[in-house]
Amino acid sequence: MNFLIKVAVNGVALWIASLLFDGIVFEDTSNTTAKVLTVLAVGLIFGVLNSIIKPILFVLSLPIMLLTLGLFTFILNAFMLWLTGTVAGWVNLGFEVTEFWWDAIWGALIITIVSMILNAILPDGRD
Repeated sequence: MNFLIKVAVNGVALWIASLLFDGIVFEDTSNTTAKVLTVLAVGLIFGVLNSIIKPILFVLSLPIMLLTLGLFTFILNAFMLWLTGTVAGWVNLGFEVTEFWWDAIWGALIITIVSMILNAILPDGRD
């Protein structure tokens, strides 16, 4: 159940970022069920990539992280968002991040903030 909540939180955070920035796009569908399933599928991809690839990239970029006092984390998060858009494009999910610079960086910041808020509100099984 905890995993499903995290997928839903990721999906909602991605959807909110797509509402705020023109460069983060969910394909327009008139069917609400299809839209919700797309958001959840992209949230799943985002979560899987963050749990598998992000730790590896974090370790590899540790010297840059130390030099920038952690600010390179924004670039790393933006790269993960861009990679999510690329993988979603491979499976034709209708999600795209059009520009890395600014759209992905600001989108990653919004996704981080929304995820923090939703994870603080929703139960996670440790309560």
